[in-house]
This record gives sequence, C-alpha cells and structure tokens, in this order.
Amino acid sequence: MNYKEFKKLYTASDNDISRAVFLKNQGVMRIKKEKTAVTNLNKIFAAVFSISYNKGYQAMSMRDLSLKTGMSLGALYSYFPGKDELLAIMQTQARAMVKGTLKEFSNANQEPLARLRAVIKAHIFLSELFRPWFYFTFMEARNLTTKGFEAVKSIEEHTQKLLSDILVRGDEKGVFKSGNHELTACMIKAMQQEWYLKRWKYTKQKISVDKFSDHVLEMVEGFCLAD
Repeated sequence: MNYKEFKKLYTASDNDISRAVFLKNQGVMRIKKEKTAVTNLNKIFAAVFSISYNKGYQAMSMRDLSLKTGMSLGALYSYFPGKDELLAIMQTQARAMVKGTLKEFSNANQEPLARLRAVIKAHIFLSELFRPWFYFTFMEARNLTTKGFEAVKSIEEHTQKLLSDILVRGDEKGVFKSGNHELTACMIKAMQQEWYLKRWKYTKQKISVDKFSDHVLEMVEGFCLAD
C-alpha cells in the first residue's frame, strides 16, 4: 500500500472531521444547523493550527481566534465554552481518528506481517493526510488537564499495544523473532512520530512519505523477521 492507495481507502476529509466533532458535541454547541457548524468548525480548527504553530496554544487569546476566523466572540462561544474545552474537543477527536483508522487497517489483514505493514503505514499516511492535527495534538498535550493528559497517554499505550500484539502473534507463528516486543513497539511508534514532528529534515532530503514509510518497514522487518 502506498500513499495514493491509502487515500482511496481512507476517504475522510476535513469536513468529515468537523461533522464528527459537531455530532459528538451537540449537547455543548448552541448551533443547530449541521452545514453551518461544519463550515465554521473548519475555520476554527484551521485558525487554531495556524496560531498555535506561530505562538503556541496557551498564548492564543479568544480575540486572536476571532480575528483569524472572522467570527465574533459570541459566535465562537456558541461552539465551546472556552479554550480548555476547545483543546479537549480537538484532542478527543484526534484520538478517535487514530484509534478508528488503525483498527480498520489492522482488521483488514490477518497474517502478522501484512497486519504489521498495514498498521505502520496507515499511521504514517494518516499523519501525512492530517498533519496539522497530529502536530497540534502532540505539541499541546502538555496543556491538557490531568484527566486529558491521561487520555493522551492511553491512546499512546493503545497504539503501542496494537503493534506489540501483532509482534507477539507473529512470534508465536514463527514469523517474527522472539524479543522485547513492547520495547520494539515503542521504537516503531517513535519512528512514526518522527514523520510529522520533524518533517523539515525529510523535506530537505527530498524524502516522500512513501519513501519514508518504506524505509521504516525495511528497518522494522530487518530487525523483527525470523531467519
């Protein structure tokens, strides 16, 4: 699977993400029209990514967000009570997106090696497709409440366990070598994060997302595959 093929399989868009946020938070948002909500949530999320990248989320004021989106403060408050709630909503959506996508691509493959390849590539390709979401949620996790930060750690542990379970199953079937599969899963996770956290290095080297993901797989398979 390459990135082009992934995009054919995974057809979610920014509109789909905003729609999912709206449907999950209708009890909080004072907006009834879905189309209006999706349009404005797209504006809000894009503005948050831009402001946060330049000055950090904590330094962002509601007035900054108002100016960037062209929405009044009153209109913004109809979507969320404040900055903390907005951050929590965005982090929750990002976690759901990762968890759902990895589950989908994992379940589509039964053999351990095919499953490992699918999960590793799906994570990297998803982070390419929605890089602002990945970068933002990673960098701003430190500003969450204790409960919110625990949720971030839980999704990290979930994705690592998904990888380690695949390695354990492959070990049992003689596909992968025995070893510390939990630690190996942690190292794979770190390589996946490298793509969206330090993109500048790979842009400088003219490394595409396909070349990066293939190289990660070569390293993982070279280390994990049984002789």
